[in-house]
Amino acid sequence: MGSAAYVIGMGFGATVGWSAGAIGVLVLLFHHVRHMQLLADWLREPDADKLPLVSGTWDYIFSLIYRYERTRGADYQQLAKALVRFRQAGRALPDGVVILNADNRIEWCNDTAEIHFDLSLAKDAGQPVANLLRQREFVDYMDSGDYSHPLVLRLQRRGGVVLSLQLIPYGDAQKLLLSRDITRFERLESMRRDFVANVSHELRTPLTVLSGFLETIRELNLDPQRSRDYMSLMAEQSKRMQHIVDDLLALSTLESAPSPPLDERIAMMPLLERIRAEASALSAGHHRIVLEAEGGFDVLGAEREVASAFSNLVSNAIRYTPDGGEVKLIWRACADAAEFAVEDTGIGIAPEHISRLTERFYRVDRGRSRETGGTGLGLAIVKHILTRHQATLDIRSEPGKGSHFAARFPARRIVRAAASASSASKQMKG
Repeated sequence: MGSAAYVIGMGFGATVGWSAGAIGVLVLLFHHVRHMQLLADWLREPDADKLPLVSGTWDYIFSLIYRYERTRGADYQQLAKALVRFRQAGRALPDGVVILNADNRIEWCNDTAEIHFDLSLAKDAGQPVANLLRQREFVDYMDSGDYSHPLVLRLQRRGGVVLSLQLIPYGDAQKLLLSRDITRFERLESMRRDFVANVSHELRTPLTVLSGFLETIRELNLDPQRSRDYMSLMAEQSKRMQHIVDDLLALSTLESAPSPPLDERIAMMPLLERIRAEASALSAGHHRIVLEAEGGFDVLGAEREVASAFSNLVSNAIRYTPDGGEVKLIWRACADAAEFAVEDTGIGIAPEHISRLTERFYRVDRGRSRETGGTGLGLAIVKHILTRHQATLDIRSEPGKGSHFAARFPARRIVRAAASASSASKQMKG
């Protein structure tokens, strides 16, 4: 631009030359101001696909900006995808995760945390977590500042759900609140403690009796009849301990056995008749024993186990049915399902006890159970056997009106009976 003005000045005079130079500077200034304005307008709303059409040095500058914006856009997309993957992974976690800011307000939480704390991220984002989880133990835990150990918290508003909570500080005064549902583990631990206490109690009673009689026999000069009476009582207590040990070993065997059992055919009619005979012998004529059985179908499984389950159900009914009552054994089967039910006219069971009947050593009436010779393990054995056979136990009862226990087998365990004669319906009474 300066050399052009010099040439003009040489040809047309200095005034014209300076004028031409000034005009050239103004044109160049306008060119740069215009491109600076285009750049400023584009920076207000950057769009790599809508760069202004420019030339010269500005074309190079805009090309650099274009490449930078493209790279930044790709990095942003990668970060956005990574954030989406992180949140998806966080939502899929079996444990609850809540992100808290420096003021302990909720920034984000996953689906599990929403369930644990009855939250809704859409409604509760920005709320102080202490406003939503107001139990004193949690508030004290937050205020303590010592988060080295988790807090075990039983939620009052969720029916006894037990959570293990831990706060983990990170970043600029932010925190992670992690939660894990340990209700099942707490129940298992409670059952374990109850089991140890119960088995100790069940064995201590007969051992105390045996020890007392032995000491009496050793220290006192008893007549032969008194000695025989004591020996009989000692034998009775020994049998009781033996029954408890046998049932414990049976439970242990069932728990360690491969599942499911081998699919051997169980001829149901002979088995049911055998159980009815055993029931009559156990009742010793004090009850009316009825067998109602529809032939035509057998069960696949372990005969010894199934017989044990059925016998336990029948013996329970006899023990808890007063003299003169009725115990009915019912077998109903078709190609889709089969059911062995035991109905009695016994003392019945209150609703609050029914869900716990299959727990080891759980008894509705401990004194009556000991009088009737039960170990408190029979229904636990029944449950394990039926579970191994993919079967279920249904219990219905009403105090004073008797009980109904039904073992239900799925279709895959049902086969047609081998003997055609077994298809006839049978009813036996004793």
